[in-house]
This record gives sequence, C-alpha cells and structure tokens, in this order.
Amino acid sequence: MIIVAPKYYKNFKCIAGDCPDSCCQGWEVDADDESLEYYKTLPDSLEIKQRINSVLDKDEFDNIIFRLAPKKRCPFLNDENLCDMHIAIGGEHTPITCRNFPRFIYDFGGTREIGISFSCPVAADLIYHSEESLSFDTEINSELPTLNDIDAELFIKLKQARTKVFQIIQNSEKPLDKRLCDLLQFAVELQNSIEKYDEGGNDIPFNEVFCNPELINPEWKEKVSNIKRKKIENTLSNENIASYFIYKYFLLAVYDKDVLSKVKMAVIGVLINTYMGENAWTMHLWSKETEHSQYNMDRYKKLLKEADALTAENLIELLNCD
Repeated sequence: MIIVAPKYYKNFKCIAGDCPDSCCQGWEVDADDESLEYYKTLPDSLEIKQRINSVLDKDEFDNIIFRLAPKKRCPFLNDENLCDMHIAIGGEHTPITCRNFPRFIYDFGGTREIGISFSCPVAADLIYHSEESLSFDTEINSELPTLNDIDAELFIKLKQARTKVFQIIQNSEKPLDKRLCDLLQFAVELQNSIEKYDEGGNDIPFNEVFCNPELINPEWKEKVSNIKRKKIENTLSNENIASYFIYKYFLLAVYDKDVLSKVKMAVIGVLINTYMGENAWTMHLWSKETEHSQYNMDRYKKLLKEADALTAENLIELLNCD
C-alpha cells in the first residue's frame, strides 16, 4: 500500500486537556460495531461498562451513539477535559471516531491518502501557518491494497487533473484571486468532460449559505453575521486553505462525478477566511460546524450546486477577476 500524507501531518500531536476547543464537546459520537463488541466483553462490575451502557442511544439516522451530557459534552469527558474511557480501558478501545480524529483516511485501491482536518485547533494552526506550499511524504508498507469498485479510468483522469490543480493554486507568479479564477475555469471544463452539472435555482444570499441549522458553537453565528466582503490577500495561508480542500475532497469525485463542487469548496474556503476573520480559528470554527455535522454538510453539498450565489460564474465575480 502506498501511503500519502502532507508533510505537516507528522508534526500533529493532540494536546488533550489543554485544547482551546475540545473535540469531545459539541458533537455526537457514533459507537462503532467493533467498539461495541469489545464493550460487551468487559466485566459487568466495571464502572466504565456501566457508564457506557447507561448512555448508549440511537440518533435520527438510527446510528448507535453516546448520549451527550449537558453543554453537549461527551459523557466521558471529565472536569480536566480528559477522557475517562481512555483512562479506564485505553485509547485503543475508544470509538474509531475518537481514535482517528482529526485525521481523515481515504483508500483508493493501492493508495491510501491521509490528512488532518481544520476542525481541530491544533491541526488548523499547522495547516494555516505552514511555511511552505502543500507537498507530500510518500511511503510504502506491506499492507495489501483494498478492494473497491471505483472507475479506474476516471480515477486516473482525476489524479492527473489534481496535479494540474495544485500547479494552478501554487503558481506564485499570479495573485491568488487570479489563480482561483483559473482554477474555477479549469474545473468547469473538467466537469463538462465528465458529466453534466446543473447550477443554480436557489436564490439564497451568500451569507445565509453559512447559517447552519445545527449550531455547535455560538461564535460561528457571530462570524456569519459579521461577514464583510473584501479582496483576497495573496498569502500562503490562503493558498494552503485552497490546497487543503483540493487534497481532502477532489479525488472523491470518482464516486459522484461532481468535481466542480469540490473545487468550489476550495474557493469558498478562502472566501470564508477572507470575509470572516483571516485566522486559523475561523477555519477551525467553519470545519467543526460544517465538515463534522451530517446535517450541515449535507445541506452545504446541496447548496454548492443549487445556490445562485455559489455558481462558478458568481464566485468568479466575487474574486474580482475582471
């Protein structure tokens, strides 16, 4: 298996109880099947097993979850913002969501791409303040490739296109707003060569796109209400934001053939930073509110195609490319 990761990935380290915005607060956590089977093997007399059983519940999607405590805290998050489950039975037996966060892992046959998400404040700082353009470490291990049913021809096409996309984003000879315009134009052409893409039809204003129905942190609502349109700064942080979205989402178009929406996410990510704060914390808030809420992310994906404000043409106008 070929393992690909951004160079900054190896520098990530959870700071646990010192985190300014705990990942154990605000979200429901799924109890995956493997973890649930392990919990059944624990002695009934063990306090942690009793606590686990007392908070198991189901959400509206019929997923088994741990019911949150007041203030949307994980029921195992103690007063020191440390995990009682981790302490009692080891981190390897916490739910897979907890073990992986803030990492994302995508397998494409013989290649595994891994990274970290803006939703973690530490990860957000690493990505945002990286002192070089996004580049990757690659290694090979003995793990066998995973089986999948992806379209190999489309995957190769997308991989080649993504290389071109990174070249566009990282072309420092042009201002970033011009690069993002070039990126959108390239994506429109690429999308047309893959599958028809109908845009628009929903006249929701640009700022209301970010008024998520599931609010995790009230600070995000304040960010949205204070959106101020201005010119994009030609910074490495903005370039790295665009690169983050391309790395994380672009190749997933092999499953839905929707490459243009993935590219729009990269452009809008830079606009979010520009209009709402120009700092890593803003990107962290957006990610925690959107990328890690099924409600909010499903809504956002829908608006990427349907919102008039988010058509490729209107995004180009926002970038002031003329």
